[in-house]
Amino acid sequence: MATVDLVMPKMGESIMEATILKWNKAIGDSIEMDETILEIATDKVDTEVPSPVDGVLAEIKYQEGDVVAVGEVIAVISTEGEVIKAAPKPALAEVAHEAPVVAPAPQAVVQTNGQHHAPVAATAVITASRFYSPLVKNIAQKEGITMSELETVPGTGRDGRVTKKDILGYINGRTAAPATPIPQVLAVPSMPSVSAVPVAPASSVGANVEIIEMDRMRKLISEHMVRSKHTSPHVTSFVEADVTNLFNWRKKIKNEFQEKYGEKITFTPIFVEAVAKAITDFPMINVSVDGDKILRKKNINIGMAAALPSGNLIVPVIKNADHLSLLGLTKSVNDYAARARANKLKPDEIQGGTFTLTNVGTFGNVMGTPIINQPQVAIMATGAIKKKPAVIETEYGDVIAVRQMMFLSLSYDHRVVDGFLGGSFLRRVADYLEAFDVNRGV
Repeated sequence: MATVDLVMPKMGESIMEATILKWNKAIGDSIEMDETILEIATDKVDTEVPSPVDGVLAEIKYQEGDVVAVGEVIAVISTEGEVIKAAPKPALAEVAHEAPVVAPAPQAVVQTNGQHHAPVAATAVITASRFYSPLVKNIAQKEGITMSELETVPGTGRDGRVTKKDILGYINGRTAAPATPIPQVLAVPSMPSVSAVPVAPASSVGANVEIIEMDRMRKLISEHMVRSKHTSPHVTSFVEADVTNLFNWRKKIKNEFQEKYGEKITFTPIFVEAVAKAITDFPMINVSVDGDKILRKKNINIGMAAALPSGNLIVPVIKNADHLSLLGLTKSVNDYAARARANKLKPDEIQGGTFTLTNVGTFGNVMGTPIINQPQVAIMATGAIKKKPAVIETEYGDVIAVRQMMFLSLSYDHRVVDGFLGGSFLRRVADYLEAFDVNRGV
């Protein structure tokens, strides 16, 4: 019988596991190539896994809610329409009367295209009493945590599993604890660890309070934002830009642009273009921090924060934005925005960002102080464009005129970005927007 293994797909360098949310097919169901078999979730995005072949779903190896490592076989598809019958399990009475013996690791036989291959040792942790994801085990190994110690870590995941948050919290607590006992003076209360993240006091629940459970994405956003503020000392700078030429140019060409290219041009691709140019001028804004090392990114990958109908936020990434024309940026912005609202983004499309742009002006806000999208070191917010009286220098002297003005704000990581770099970069973005050529063609 010819079979094809369906494996948990790789969805970015930093993603090592995914959770199975829903099986759309049951054992015995016919499947067409590219038809969705199941839905999975990572700490970045929810996505669908399509079938690589036509056939019948013959075996499901993991159930909904299971956390599976990238590369693991999650299902078997029969291309000849046969269903694999699972080997019967021994009855509980038989197991209970068996003498306790130390069994060798179970052997798995891989079957592909009807041929048997050499037995391969199945992955199993004999000494562990619960499942640990590859990410958790990798963190434990790096921190020198033995399996016996890992068994004592409280787990908040499904069936008591230890999550990434659990292991990192345990490590922080272990690091904060002194290596040797220090006598305590009873009259003086002990101070909290500096590395500990403050916990908000519990809120009282009254009769007129509705309790709304956070959905999975909101929980991840919450954790990500708290971790960012805990990691990076945030500083925010502001500039005001006169974007009258830019505003008038878009107003003049937007109908022609749509007729010619079939795309609506918004302000966002123009902002992205200016940001990409400014990053080229100030490459040290396009970095991340690894301990006491600064990692300068050669690619300029700009994330654009997009609001979802659910109220949550997602950040698709425009890769190599400095290599795209204004038309290319417009197509990318429109495509990502539309697919973000439809929950159709692919995992690799929200990975690898080196700088983030958020347009708070979409909601009528004039400015904002955004939180850095880790591991980046800066994020820029663009405010609403408003008509305002402004002083203009002319050859006849200063005059007051009605201009299209907007605020730009930049939040940056003060560990590696000082006021000179942050302020100069932000001013350069404003300069590019103010110098926009009103006679630019389409």
